[in-house]
Amino acid sequence: MGIGSGRNARHMGGLVAAGALLAGVSVGLSAYAAHAVDGDARTALQTAAVFAFGHGIALVLLGRAVRGTIELASLVALLIGTLLFAGALVSRHLFGGPSFFAPWGGMLTMLGWLLQAVAALRR
Repeated sequence: MGIGSGRNARHMGGLVAAGALLAGVSVGLSAYAAHAVDGDARTALQTAAVFAFGHGIALVLLGRAVRGTIELASLVALLIGTLLFAGALVSRHLFGGPSFFAPWGGMLTMLGWLLQAVAALRR
C-alpha cells in the first residue's frame, strides 16, 4: 500500500486537519495577544500565533501531496515541533509554565523542513 491509500490516507487527513486547526486557533491567539495582553507576553503570543499559522498552512498544503515516507516524517516533525514551540510560548506567558520545550520544538521544526528538502532532491 502506498502513502495515499488506506490507513495511510487517514493519517494524511489527520495531518491536514491538524494543520487547519493550527491555522484557525492561531487567528484567535493573535487576536487575544493584540487585545488582552501587553509587553513581552504580547510579543511571545504573537510569535506563537505566526509560527502556528505558517506551519498550519504548510501542513495543509504539503499534506495533500505526500509521496513517500520522508515527506510523511517531515510533516509529523513539523506538527510536533510547532506544537512544542508555540505551546511552550503560550504555556509560559498565559499559565506561568516552563518554556523548556521551545528549543526542542524549534529543532524538530527545522528537521521537518530539512526532510522536506531531502524529499524534494530525491524526486
